[in-house]
Amino acid sequence: MVTNPIDYVEPLGKAGASGFTFHVETSKDNWQELIQRIKSLGMRPGVALKPGTPIGDVYPLVEAEAPVEMVLVMTVEPGFGGQKFMPEMMDKVRILRKKYPSLDIEVDGGLGPSTIEMAASAGANCIVAGSSVFGAPEPAEVISLLRNSVQKAQQKC
Repeated sequence: MVTNPIDYVEPLGKAGASGFTFHVETSKDNWQELIQRIKSLGMRPGVALKPGTPIGDVYPLVEAEAPVEMVLVMTVEPGFGGQKFMPEMMDKVRILRKKYPSLDIEVDGGLGPSTIEMAASAGANCIVAGSSVFGAPEPAEVISLLRNSVQKAQQKC
């Protein structure tokens, strides 16, 4: 999470990034310009929200004329790895999935073999996993398990 995301759009675009996700909390005054700049550099815009931020704060960004294409629901407070998954954030995922059936919904924080089913069944179709993958004796097995859980949940929809 950075305080001035617009300052990072051009350098990341020039470096070859395919997407750019910014926190709604830091972009309340300039999100429209931010989305336009992200898209102008060929990147896919996404918006993240911290656990304490109301879900309604992202609705205008998803429903805008030039909308974000993904919402990232933080399931921990941003800042450092290894935090415990906050299952109460799955309500936000469920609400988003019901309101926007085709939206990409990503979850980040505390995801691993013991929490992936909650996220996938709530409607998350993009998963960020750090500690559970990089701390595993067999990272490929964890990645496969996470991917399969999401794919199974999507087939049930």
